[in-house]
Amino acid sequence: MHSAYSRGNALFAFMLWVLSAVTFACFLSTVFLDSSVKVDVTVSNPRVRSVVDYASSTEQSDLGLLDFSINVDLTPVFNWNVKQVFLYLVAEYSTSENPVNQVVLWDKIVLRATRVVIDERRVQPKYYFLDDGNHLLNHKNVSLILRYNIVPNSGYLRLAQAKEHTVMTFPSTYTTSKH
Repeated sequence: MHSAYSRGNALFAFMLWVLSAVTFACFLSTVFLDSSVKVDVTVSNPRVRSVVDYASSTEQSDLGLLDFSINVDLTPVFNWNVKQVFLYLVAEYSTSENPVNQVVLWDKIVLRATRVVIDERRVQPKYYFLDDGNHLLNHKNVSLILRYNIVPNSGYLRLAQAKEHTVMTFPSTYTTSKH
């Protein structure tokens, strides 16, 4: 009546349908959970240095330098469907030329098996805080926001942001020393 190939194909198709339904049900079990966390970012020793920006001929640009401490508990984010969390600290500010400027200063990958409480003290940014002009000097409203991507076992890559953010001010004079 039916060949072994035909029966095997029907069994395989049914198995794929069942696996996709189970995967979707697993995704639905965690999609509506709250994934917001509280973060405490404190900034110390903000300073601005004038540097030559070789990317745009010989113009001067502002380089923001700072030390920060970050404390965040990622326990509410982790559940059975979370494989890892990618954290990144973003500095957001506006200028007359660009209404939205976003610069990533620091990032960290937190795996499920590692610690989920991040407590880093006096960290220097991993990436340069370089403005495309001279807009950091005496800037009064630079927001530091912790954002994170939640990498699941099944489902979509969720983008989230911490509840709080820190506002910092840069000084009105350039610094010339390294510290």
